[in-house]
Amino acid sequence: MQNLAGKTAFITGGASGIGLGVAKALLGAGMNVVIADIRDDHLAGAQAELAAPDKVLALKLDVTDRAAYECAADAAEACFGNIHILCNNAGVAVVGPTELATFADWDWCMNVLLGGAINGVVTMLPRILKHGEGGHILNTASMSGLVPVGGTTIYSTAKAAVITMMECMRPELESRGVICSAFCPGAVQSNIADAAATRPAALADSGYAEADKRRQNGGNFFHLYMTKEEVGARVLEGILNDELYILTHSEFLEGVTDRANAMIASVPHKRPRNPDYIETFKMLFNSPIWADEIKRQKELKA
Repeated sequence: MQNLAGKTAFITGGASGIGLGVAKALLGAGMNVVIADIRDDHLAGAQAELAAPDKVLALKLDVTDRAAYECAADAAEACFGNIHILCNNAGVAVVGPTELATFADWDWCMNVLLGGAINGVVTMLPRILKHGEGGHILNTASMSGLVPVGGTTIYSTAKAAVITMMECMRPELESRGVICSAFCPGAVQSNIADAAATRPAALADSGYAEADKRRQNGGNFFHLYMTKEEVGARVLEGILNDELYILTHSEFLEGVTDRANAMIASVPHKRPRNPDYIETFKMLFNSPIWADEIKRQKELKA
């Protein structure tokens, strides 16, 4: 997807934070942009900030509502034609001790973070493949999916899942003209901390009320966070470069390295290898996407 001008992007959670930053970057690259969001106030503010009524379509969408997602896809195509880029970006979060989590905490986060990405892929991928003009699917994950820490079990579980989704889809779809990327940002200036405002009443039973109160009283660190414009520019760069992993913060290098090394150290190296097992199931032992990405990143950094 190097030639973006005149093509169309569909961005969930697109009316604030990361989604709005991505929308601004893709709009600046000449794309038509559909911003789908659950909050009317954010949609109104985003339309005013983007200030491009002929190039921007704002749609109210709950990404957990599959029928509504189909309707949103139809509306986007009716307005701009074929959809080329899907950004599964809508997000919510709860944090705190795992033992305090209720089923409602799990269901709310997983329905949006993982279920929303699934709904996006099931709804949009057949449409992208059908038009045959190429495409790009991007899941907004998090560095929490790569370097998880205690107290983020629900959030990090979902983010790890959407990373793996892109790793599995990448080798399957790249030869068919659809690139898949996992976007793993560090801290970004966004509204995810206020996501509880749209939490469904049926899933209101949270075990994290006290933990959330402590979080809100813990201070404001926005000055340390990346801006939505910086994040949008990084996503645009990653899309243009066909990157598998689009990362933002160098501060996580040690954590990523230690995790990889811990896995390498845990492999039972002295256990004899079964050549028949290797020959029969060789497709399970490695994926070409990693060698390809290593080569790509070396060339980009050369």
